[in-house]
Amino acid sequence: MNTQERQPDEDLAQLILRLKDTYGVSDSEIARRIGVAAATVNSWVHRKRGTGRGPNKEKLRALAREFPKFTEAEIFAAAGRATPGPLSSDARERILALIEELTEDQQEMTEVQIRALVERNRLSSS
Repeated sequence: MNTQERQPDEDLAQLILRLKDTYGVSDSEIARRIGVAAATVNSWVHRKRGTGRGPNKEKLRALAREFPKFTEAEIFAAAGRATPGPLSSDARERILALIEELTEDQQEMTEVQIRALVERNRLSSS
């Protein structure tokens, strides 16, 4: 297998190995550049994610930012996660303005619904 080409069923461990090969970096260098401990990257490479949910979206986005030969979509897919959409400051303001118009109970229900969608995205790449 050419380590430069993404395989359809590539997981995060495989992607990180390919990233290391492509950029000639170590777990420690990846960790330093995305703001995590080297042991964290090592646990991803060895598929030892513990009881957590794997890397959070900020760390996945940091991988794409620091290693631009790998896209966010590619990294999120390898992590088994759906790629979060962009949220402009205008969209953020519009959404908050709408939520502010809701009753306290409606705001709580909306938060529960949003949390459920986020959790679904964490558990599935669909």
